[in-house]
Amino acid sequence: MDKDVQEELKFKLHRIPTGIPGLDSMVDGGFPFPSAVMVAGSAGTGKTTFALQFMCEGARNGEKGLYFTTLSEPTQWMLRFSSRFEFLDPAFFGNEIEYVDLGDVIKKEKDPFAILAFMEDKIAETMPQRIVVDPISVFGERLFEDYRIFLYYLTINLKNWQATTILTGEVAPSESYPIEVSYIVDGVIILSYELINDARQKFLEVLKMRGTNHVTGRHLVAITKDGLSVQPGLR
Repeated sequence: MDKDVQEELKFKLHRIPTGIPGLDSMVDGGFPFPSAVMVAGSAGTGKTTFALQFMCEGARNGEKGLYFTTLSEPTQWMLRFSSRFEFLDPAFFGNEIEYVDLGDVIKKEKDPFAILAFMEDKIAETMPQRIVVDPISVFGERLFEDYRIFLYYLTINLKNWQATTILTGEVAPSESYPIEVSYIVDGVIILSYELINDARQKFLEVLKMRGTNHVTGRHLVAITKDGLSVQPGLR
């Protein structure tokens, strides 16, 4: 077969910008669409900031977003602590971005399929191009042995809805990422920090990104009033 024909037959992935300065150049121009990407790290590494930037980037581009929180945190509290960031426009929430608290559903339901049905109803109402589940780890504490099957059907269903999803994963300082989630998602990004010369430095590593020629290794991260940014090449 002619080489040009072979190239044309290759499945071309559509990509969407992440909204994280410095990251798109590390992942072939953006995250695959649709896909599910886990952003993992311990407390204070920037997971929620990452997720909010991702959602606000979509809102600025006219995309609908659906932000699932699993911690029973009211929208106004989340916005209060995030409002200092230049990228965040509170007017997005309730318009371009819908915010859904899953806390009560998780407390009441032990059936993973009932939780999935609730989430799918919200997705059908919104028809988002970007979704966040923050953090996904809470489901593991509730569903126990049903957690893996829940994760499998969740990621399959999310991609069938034609959306790119960020699943944030809480880990202990001694862990790198939640193992159960890493097998199922299309991408894994690790946020971490390390004490270097009495200063706490933050890092980002693209551990996995299907269909993507991604840059490897840890790279320095800064969190300022402009949000989270990556400095590729600085480790």
